[in-house]
Amino acid sequence: MFVHSVFFWLRPDLTEEESSQFWQQVRALLTIPSVKIGHVGTPANTDRPVIDRSYSCALLTVFEDEAGHDAYQVHPVHDQFRTECAPLWTKVVIYDAQ
Repeated sequence: MFVHSVFFWLRPDLTEEESSQFWQQVRALLTIPSVKIGHVGTPANTDRPVIDRSYSCALLTVFEDEAGHDAYQVHPVHDQFRTECAPLWTKVVIYDAQ
C-alpha cells in the first residue's frame, strides 16, 4: 500500500469560478485508474492543539504500490490539474507513506 496525502492552501481571493474549477479538478484526480481509495475534503471541526486546520483542501489517495502512485503522477488528468490549478493555491504540502 502507498498513501499519498496532499494539503492545499488556496488563494483567499479566488473567484467563484476559480474555486469551482479547483474543486472539480481535484475530485477528478480520484478517477485515475491506479487510485484504489480516494477522498477530497476540508478541515474537520476537531480542535486540539496538535491539529492543523489552516489548509483549504485535503486530498488522500491510496495506491496498491509505489508503481500505482508513479502512474498517477504522469496521468493526463494529474498533469492537467497541476498545470491549470497550480496558480490557485499559495502552498501545497505532500506526505507519502508506505
